[in-house]
Amino acid sequence: MQLPIDPTETAAPAGSDLLGERALSKLRWRCRRGLLENDIYIETFFQKFAATLTVSQGQALSDLMELSDNDLLDLHLARKPLAQVEPALDRSDVHEVLSMLRNR
Repeated sequence: MQLPIDPTETAAPAGSDLLGERALSKLRWRCRRGLLENDIYIETFFQKFAATLTVSQGQALSDLMELSDNDLLDLHLARKPLAQVEPALDRSDVHEVLSMLRNR
């Protein structure tokens, strides 16, 4: 089940598209995975990028969480291209987040 990012939960400053605390908390909860390897990638991602995560990036990450654990791990490890795993996710915002996830 996809949980779209609620724009009312973005950060307070006008014109800012950063995720607010509540949306970020919901996204972290949504990102819990069954494979330890995925959890490690995702936790590292949040440690590095949580403070600067935008609504668009948060939505892309949420979309990636729709994948199975094995497909997600294949993407982390670049064993398969995104277009092969899920063509509907072959978008620039998802590629950006995938690159951030791989940037350890």
